[in-house]
Amino acid sequence: MAADSKQRWFPGSFTKNFSWGPKGDGLKQLHEAIKVGFDGQMADVPRSEFRSRVTNSGRIDFIPANFFLFNQQQAGTDWIVADELVYQALNFKHSDEFDKLALFAFNLSLAGKWRGAKTYQRYPALWSKYFLIETIGQKFNWDSSNISAKTIEKYFQNDPRYQAQTTTKLSTNLNYLYHNGNLLGFKNSVVERWWVSALFLALDRAIEDRKIDGKISPENSYNEILASTLFHSISGSRSLEKDLAVPHIIELYSACGSRERFDDDATLERTSELIPNSNFLPNSNIPFGAVHASNPNIVKILPRACAMLAVYAGYTQIDLEELEDFDVMSFVETKTFNALNRLKELGIRSTISVKDLMRLTRDK
Repeated sequence: MAADSKQRWFPGSFTKNFSWGPKGDGLKQLHEAIKVGFDGQMADVPRSEFRSRVTNSGRIDFIPANFFLFNQQQAGTDWIVADELVYQALNFKHSDEFDKLALFAFNLSLAGKWRGAKTYQRYPALWSKYFLIETIGQKFNWDSSNISAKTIEKYFQNDPRYQAQTTTKLSTNLNYLYHNGNLLGFKNSVVERWWVSALFLALDRAIEDRKIDGKISPENSYNEILASTLFHSISGSRSLEKDLAVPHIIELYSACGSRERFDDDATLERTSELIPNSNFLPNSNIPFGAVHASNPNIVKILPRACAMLAVYAGYTQIDLEELEDFDVMSFVETKTFNALNRLKELGIRSTISVKDLMRLTRDK
């Protein structure tokens, strides 16, 4: 089963109040709920345990579990999957980067299956997904600064796909989520770290969703799988820079073994297969940054065990401390300097003068 633009929309429990907290706090409550629900462990957790932990902490559990996370049934038990969104919540402080990734996860609208779930709950926020595509993206070119609850309500009132008696509560809740999650930040056309993580998350969720229907996902099909999520239509302004970045990010995702990147043993086994005689063992469990030379804006933070696989995919390793003060120009200059030195060492020299080069490239 796959969601499409003609499916009917049901708001479900989103019309209830999640207690997001004051404006300016972003999606901090969601960040905390994920940390509590997973008990700080980067591993799939039984859905009942997740809900119990979150409820016992004084928070509402069903909004995170039903709208932002992915559910899976294994051997008769309902589980919530540890994927890219969970990784970011468990390893890093709450930030605007997390908020935009979480908002993307919501609009991706892939929540999986669990016992007792209604059919529509597998794709719980299609109403938001298509409002984003058809209004924010197509009509407003991702400038959401003037979007209000009234704008949202009018859209749902006039759309026959929306199957509920009331639109007011859903519209006010969705408007609050958009503004607190910094939907306006989606307008940026350059590659940002949250956007790279969003691509990883889209593949994490789409691959798991396909498993529900018994479908395998070969690595050479990742482009098609990503397209099926409408990634480009829900992840903000599209640009040539982003389009050129996608193949490099998918290559990294594939090299790291999809969601196996969170399993150190599986990752090290994959490293041995792809890079024979590497004998690589991580010297710490601290995540690292992988930067692609083609565009230093392509930065992905990964588990340490993926280090050699990132290099295999054409990325440079950057420690988190360095990443905090990462300077793109300095990175480019260093890479260029090293490349020129390498050419010099190999005895490769230019056979054309600057004057001749200018004459060849100058517009006639």
